[in-house]
Amino acid sequence: MSSSSPLVGKLESSTEIEASADMFHHMLLHKPHHVSNASPNHVQACDLHHSDWGKEGSIICWTYFLKGKAKTAKEVVESVDPKNNSLTLRVLEGDILEEFKNVLVKCKATPSAKGGGCVVQWVLEYEKLREDVADPVTTLEMLVEVGKDMGAHLAKP
Repeated sequence: MSSSSPLVGKLESSTEIEASADMFHHMLLHKPHHVSNASPNHVQACDLHHSDWGKEGSIICWTYFLKGKAKTAKEVVESVDPKNNSLTLRVLEGDILEEFKNVLVKCKATPSAKGGGCVVQWVLEYEKLREDVADPVTTLEMLVEVGKDMGAHLAKP
């Protein structure tokens, strides 16, 4: 994706959560089918379509809500860095590709300097199909909310 094009963009957001970086990363990578329990207002389901949970090359399909509408996204796990609690997903199919040629979702959980919790960073890298397509700000906001919900869920005694 060439950054000189007005169609190419990148959005980032970070939020602090109560759960540890290891716990957050483990749930998102190895148990994404449990995310709907933590964030039922945003995520309806996550199903495995190929390979095994948490493996590079595995394909997962999310059913989620965005702006009050049910959406789907089929993604491949492109890379996993367990040491840095990070992963990269590439959208293969789904509603977002009606307006975007490419979408990469990167997530990294870093232990908080304050101790106890962690900082979750979400990065969306994308290429729009047309210049009149809005940046996927609502998608990023939804991911941040899901991360907060996961943190609260994982921090429960």
